[in-house]
Amino acid sequence: MTFRNLIEIHRYQAERLGPRPALRWRQFGVFADISWAEYRENSLACAAALVDAGIQPGDRVGMLAENRVEWLIADMGIMTAGAVNVPAHAGLPGSAVARQMADAGISWLIVSGAAQLNKACDIREAVPQLKGIVVFDRRAALRDAISWSAFLQRGRHVLPRLRDELDRRERQLGPDDLATIMYTSGTTGVPKGVMLTHGNLVSNADALVDLVPKDIDVVLLSWLPLSHIFARTCDHYLSLRNGILVVLSESLDSVPADLLEVQPTHLHGVPRFWEKMLAAAQATPDPAKTLRAMFGRRIRWMMSGGAPLPPAVCQAYRQAGLPLAQGYGLTETAPVLTVNRPERVKVESVGQPLPGVEIRIAADGEILARGPNIMKGYWNQPAATEAVLRDGWFHTGDMGRMDDEGFVYITGRKKELIVLSNGKKVAPTEVEAVLQREPAIEQVVVHGDQRNYLTALIVPNWSRVRQALPHLHGSDEELARHPEVLAWFQQRIDAVQGGLSSWEQVKRFFLRSKPFSPETGELTVSLKLRREVIVQKHAEEWDRLYEADNGARE
Repeated sequence: MTFRNLIEIHRYQAERLGPRPALRWRQFGVFADISWAEYRENSLACAAALVDAGIQPGDRVGMLAENRVEWLIADMGIMTAGAVNVPAHAGLPGSAVARQMADAGISWLIVSGAAQLNKACDIREAVPQLKGIVVFDRRAALRDAISWSAFLQRGRHVLPRLRDELDRRERQLGPDDLATIMYTSGTTGVPKGVMLTHGNLVSNADALVDLVPKDIDVVLLSWLPLSHIFARTCDHYLSLRNGILVVLSESLDSVPADLLEVQPTHLHGVPRFWEKMLAAAQATPDPAKTLRAMFGRRIRWMMSGGAPLPPAVCQAYRQAGLPLAQGYGLTETAPVLTVNRPERVKVESVGQPLPGVEIRIAADGEILARGPNIMKGYWNQPAATEAVLRDGWFHTGDMGRMDDEGFVYITGRKKELIVLSNGKKVAPTEVEAVLQREPAIEQVVVHGDQRNYLTALIVPNWSRVRQALPHLHGSDEELARHPEVLAWFQQRIDAVQGGLSSWEQVKRFFLRSKPFSPETGELTVSLKLRREVIVQKHAEEWDRLYEADNGARE
């Protein structure tokens, strides 16, 4: 079937599947279900309450919440009212959220609980036209905020009067109408509001429908933040399009236990997740058997996205009999551009273009894309929009190549290319991928722009270091400075990067005891490296590497 907007899909599935479970989440320690019919009824109540509160088609409604079933209901409710959902990452400080909400010009704000409600002071100051705040947690509904339950009750009360109006708004929602404004994670600059239409999101879900195995009773376990486009489309809207049961994990920490209890068939994740699960399995006597057991007996589809997946990690999963493959996309592309098909995987690639998506490699190596999933533009930033949407093509900012079979390979970000003092250009992600073939390297950042050689900051897998050097004792921080540990890492680095050109090889490095994380601002919410933040934070250590040259090879 062909759908003009996401609300048509929601209504269709509710009418078709009715009492079947649509969403499952933990409530008081046990999983509870909500049916497709209840999902639709609650979304209608939310929409009616918003319309009763004065929301007009095209108005923006902010959302600041962790993953929970109410997030999904509110998302559908906002769009059923003809409004635009503006979600912010729950981990952002209040000042950052306030800037985004002020830029979008929101009229109402929906938050999860007390922690997010505390940020509302910053938001109210930045958005004086804010008319009201709804709080999912009833106990947190303080001051002039309205509890979610009371808001839905108000919606149910006015729904009979507003049902015709909601039907009219649904009919008027076309493919070119805005569904959401999603702010980029800001890995290379100031976050921008990406305008995604109903047509962008519907087309991307449609293109993925036939690629996902459906010959069994499909259950998708969802844990990635719904405020990020990967989960928004691939967990939320793809499941909506296929009528798939979505089970929500409470957090990343609960995923391993949920995998065993839920026994999902489908799972999406970012490279950091796959790496950590693999590292845990590799610490056991039979890594392949352990890894298979971690994901349950029913798993049929595992897609990695959000950042480059090291080929060695992908290969380890596939050798263990697990169907891990990676795709590629951006917030601006709603997001999926390419994906490896279940029947045809090349572990070093990000797969082939989706149906309806065209990929071209520009003369300078930049990946260009066009198709129905490409964003409408950046909110309030016409110059930035014109800079990336040129001659009918979206300029991704990623560098890459395409082979004869149409498989795309990412070689780095255009803005992140390192230009050495001798003029040689290096894609840091490619060097980092090589270094991460060494199991003792958990995270790595390569540096060296305008220098005469490359250096690196390495976060070790400390359990592997201790296994290799059992006679050494001390804290991770002490080991990070130990001469024997540094010498051992130098040998490991030399071994894995032997196939690189001389200018692509890391000559010096230093170790860090603690991993990068979103909490420290060094990773985005989708676990991508914030290179500028990391380089600035460790500027002194990097300067010392270059000051103490001691004849390092060029």
